Amino acid sequence: VQLQASGGGLVQGGGSLRLSCSAVGFTLNYYGIGWFRQAPGKEREAVACISKTGKVTSYEDSLKGRFSISRDMYTVYLQMDNLEPEDTAVYYCARGLMPPCTLTARDYNLWGQGTLVTVSS
Repeated sequence: VQLQASGGGLVQGGGSLRLSCSAVGFTLNYYGIGWFRQAPGKEREAVACISKTGKVTSYEDSLKGRFSISRDMYTVYLQMDNLEPEDTAVYYCARGLMPPCTLTARDYNLWGQGTLVTVSS
């Protein structure tokens, strides 16, 4: 049972990336999913979450308008636009315990391995 995050890479400031999160060993669309990130030397912070139906989403205030979360039956996506060097971090997806979804890390019980996003200036 695991989550797999992918899609990270190196991008210039102002560019875009789309991250993907898929499930192995369980049915992804039974759960709300959250994205979190951790920059070097900083604490983990919430990015966005989406309910199992996709009808409810929530974003860290500072990221609204640039980041967008969505899902289909097998994958949860994080579309990141107008990226800034400050967005450089390892991005993790996680499986939620509390419906519909929350931006609190303790409400998640299964974490993916993370995918590195590096934004150059």
